[in-house]
Amino acid sequence: MNSTSPINGKSYKVPAGNDKAGIESFINQNRGKKIVVVQGLGFVGAAMSLVVANSKEDYAVIGVDTATSEGYWKIASINGGELPLASSDIKLKQYFDNAKQKENIYATYDNLAYSLADVIIIDINLDVEKVLGDLNELQGYNVDLRKFKNAVCAVLNSCKEDVLVLVETTVPPGTCSKVIKPLVNEIFMERGLDVEKIKLAHSYERVMPGPNYIDSIENFYRVYSGINELSADAAESFLKTIIKTSEYPLTRLSNTNASEISKVLENSYRAMNIAFIQEWTELADAAGVDLYEVISAIRMRPTHKNIMRPGLGVGGYCLTKDPLLASWASQEMFHCRPLTQSVAAVTINDQMPLYSLKVLKERFGEGLKGTKVLFLGVSYLNDVGDTRFTPVELIYDQIKELGADVYLHDPYLSVWEEKGLPVEGELNLQSVDIVIVTVSHKQFISEEYFCYINKIKPEFILDTLGCYLSYEDKIDDKIELKIIGKGV
Repeated sequence: MNSTSPINGKSYKVPAGNDKAGIESFINQNRGKKIVVVQGLGFVGAAMSLVVANSKEDYAVIGVDTATSEGYWKIASINGGELPLASSDIKLKQYFDNAKQKENIYATYDNLAYSLADVIIIDINLDVEKVLGDLNELQGYNVDLRKFKNAVCAVLNSCKEDVLVLVETTVPPGTCSKVIKPLVNEIFMERGLDVEKIKLAHSYERVMPGPNYIDSIENFYRVYSGINELSADAAESFLKTIIKTSEYPLTRLSNTNASEISKVLENSYRAMNIAFIQEWTELADAAGVDLYEVISAIRMRPTHKNIMRPGLGVGGYCLTKDPLLASWASQEMFHCRPLTQSVAAVTINDQMPLYSLKVLKERFGEGLKGTKVLFLGVSYLNDVGDTRFTPVELIYDQIKELGADVYLHDPYLSVWEEKGLPVEGELNLQSVDIVIVTVSHKQFISEEYFCYINKIKPEFILDTLGCYLSYEDKIDDKIELKIIGKGV
């Protein structure tokens, strides 16, 4: 079985058997160092591994992912000296090169790594299955903890009894106390280990995979907690070695329920902010009002500076699911009522791209068959190659169904992994009928890109993010420009 990297398009062969020799060789090279194992080499785990490997403490870092088509290209890339992440943050590459030079980072698919660890950081996915539409109460989505529990069990079946297990994964409130701790008790009893010696803590990540990727881990505030004082103290001591706490002090909460709620609450707040402005975007367009002008006026008030602007939709791994995790936990873990406003925000945000599609269809009707449509951006976030739950997918699928010929361009991607589609890293089209600006990458806002689009003279530009606000007076007279939320 082979695996293809969405970053460089290279193919990697997924191995069979274990990686005992590779792990032992790495440990011998780093003898005497504390071993930190990061479970999960995604956008959080891979970056976290680099921060730990570059910390003031002389750690040896082992990243663990699965030997599958989804995970092995990351392992092979790291061990082969290639960064498995695309970002505009220059620190990311610097930290990777430095760790490779120090030879204190290694990636594997073998659970043997857990038995050697002094610290284990859990950075794996915890997905929510949902359908497009009304997510009221527990209808339309499902939280399945089985894969997460299996991953935790893999750790507990191998780890030392006095290890620090630090959960960074965003989990439903109650997970550490009601799910992981009972697993610790059960597995440690079977292994004949002392359940009082393990240190179990929760400290959620606030990773932003963009120009401040590394700083969002290393130079940012952290919230943490433990299942007891021993665990909380151990988490504090570790976090102080990787975060500049003199400038960004740690915040200890009273228990893991509190820190778990803290993460999903802050993301639910942001999701609701985005959903809120979508309704006003549609009103402004209907009323012929420039909502950007209105928002700029409102932001003069210090209390309203965080009001959002129009956009295509919400993507990524957090805002699309965290309110659902919270509502699910409210009902299933604590037997309270659902968080209806937070769930409604997810419903609105999931369907945001349909408004941009509506604008396009009002302009062209059903006459998109055979038209050349260029998507400027596939990632869910500006200046990073991350397509997880990108809002581009919904509008892409709808336009394809209408028979358009779609061209995908994103300077941070070569493959749209979830759809198995190639993505052009450079613009080389000679002509196109429609351009849809779907991501606010810095390149797309540049004069160079605007001149290119102006030169190929598409019939229509749909700007879903306000990227072309400063170019309205410079656009070719033969090109029709529609900016969502501009009212004209």
